[in-house]
Amino acid sequence: MGQAGKRLAGAMLLCVLSLLATMAMATPRELESGWEYRWGDSPFLPDGTPAWTLPSNDDTWRSIGFPSNPPNREGRDHAWFRVTLPAGEWVDPVLYVYSIDLIAEAYLDGKRIYRHGTFDADGEGRFAGWPWHMIDLPEDTAGRWLYFRVYSDYTDIGLWGEIKLMERADLFGYILRHSAAALIVGPLCLLLALLAGSFAVIQTERRSFAAIALFGLASGSMILAESQASQLLLDAPLLWDYLAAGGYFTLPIALGLLLEHWFADTRPRLIRCIWQGHLGYLVAALGSAGLGWIDLATTFPVFDVLLIISLVVLLSAITPQLRRLDGRQHAILATFAVFGALLLADMAVAHGLLPWGRVPVSAGALAFTLAVAMISLLDYARTQRELKSLNQRLETEVAARTHQLQCLVERLETYSYTDPLTGLHNRRYFDELLHHEAHQAQRLGAPLALAMIDIDHFKQVNDRHGHEAGDQVLAGVAATLSEHFHDADVVCRLGGEEFVVLLPGADADAAQERLEALMARLAGRVYWHGGRMLGPVTISCGIASFPTHATNPMALARLADRALYVAKEGGRARVTVYA
Repeated sequence: MGQAGKRLAGAMLLCVLSLLATMAMATPRELESGWEYRWGDSPFLPDGTPAWTLPSNDDTWRSIGFPSNPPNREGRDHAWFRVTLPAGEWVDPVLYVYSIDLIAEAYLDGKRIYRHGTFDADGEGRFAGWPWHMIDLPEDTAGRWLYFRVYSDYTDIGLWGEIKLMERADLFGYILRHSAAALIVGPLCLLLALLAGSFAVIQTERRSFAAIALFGLASGSMILAESQASQLLLDAPLLWDYLAAGGYFTLPIALGLLLEHWFADTRPRLIRCIWQGHLGYLVAALGSAGLGWIDLATTFPVFDVLLIISLVVLLSAITPQLRRLDGRQHAILATFAVFGALLLADMAVAHGLLPWGRVPVSAGALAFTLAVAMISLLDYARTQRELKSLNQRLETEVAARTHQLQCLVERLETYSYTDPLTGLHNRRYFDELLHHEAHQAQRLGAPLALAMIDIDHFKQVNDRHGHEAGDQVLAGVAATLSEHFHDADVVCRLGGEEFVVLLPGADADAAQERLEALMARLAGRVYWHGGRMLGPVTISCGIASFPTHATNPMALARLADRALYVAKEGGRARVTVYA
């Protein structure tokens, strides 16, 4: 198991343990009030303790409802926040923070207990991603001040989303519960991308399916990367943010490719310019951030503005032409409109235009995925019906020819496994059957008996009465064998006057009893040819059984043949069991 698998397995184990220990743990507490802030950065004492974390009568701390975006920022990039931790019967307490803009350190009693990102000598640093944070706390936290040192050159500064004081095990369960939808929808979108990509190869409307495949890949990557559970798989927040940015920035490119194909005879140049512009931004933004020229965080606000402008332009361009689209295209646009609306709502929450809340972006992606999947299936069914109609006559001819060939094959198979004179199975069939029954007997530990049968003095019948008479005797004996042995017993003609009987589930005694009854039955029969009586006919039999006589059932034929030789040497017309 890889490191990612071990992380997820460990998290799931903690979730199970949390369910068992829920009654003994304190209830999670929200810390979204009672905060204070102050602008600037604290001086540090020689021992590294921030001066602002020490007790003092400093009145520069100001109350704030939630520790984010204090008033009167005026271009400042440093801020401190603090809160008094509440009482609780904690076992393994942690502080959960949804996100922080942009880097931060947490202090308790003047000691640093957590750090996200790296502060340089000037108290500044580079963007380190937007992960969720789990800050370890001691059990006796009641009444103690918790401080946050924050630096951000982004549009927002401070803690963001939600802040909870809770047990560590409860936090993992909380993360997985809120990531469940993304963990379902994300792979579905990626599956859609795979299916649409396959259709793009085999169907005629390749550009449409290619655009849908790109959209599924982009949305699936974005949803999985933004899922909080991704941090449990791989603790690399900046990598996940790059993946989320790549998917997010690709969405208008996929939409533009789709609309350009649908409106190829009306506004293709405008639509092409839009998606090409977004492609250029994707390359420039991720390339510049990857080279360290800019922070990845700064690319999101610019893209949000570009996305809104692009959606407005696209909407104004295609609205007069909507009547030209068919029902499937309307359905795709409708589900994308839902997805786009949720993206805009999520954007508004991110920029503080709407109160914080979890916007179900994955629900919009799911609606789009289901719509495209259904349309793809309907399109595939329609294509199949058209192909069936076009090739109906050819299929009829092929079916007739196939039927003729099948009949011929069946006849050939029958000939290959059947003795033409007696109608019994031949040696080829016996060899294959013996392998099968031997394997079954060994696997199940069941007995298996084999009897070799030879018609006595058969050469004299041929010499005295001719081969036609001999054939009549062979056919008569074969008919008697077929009548006498039934159920699982199988009779085969090995060649000449020699037959073999395979008796699954029978031991040597049972086989001997059946063969002696056969000899009595044959003794009462005579055969006629050309007005002359040919009988009665006698047989000699040799028997061997598994596991009595052999540990390997494949040796039974050889052992039974030895027993048959003994029966002939002993005077014929008898049954001999191998000894």
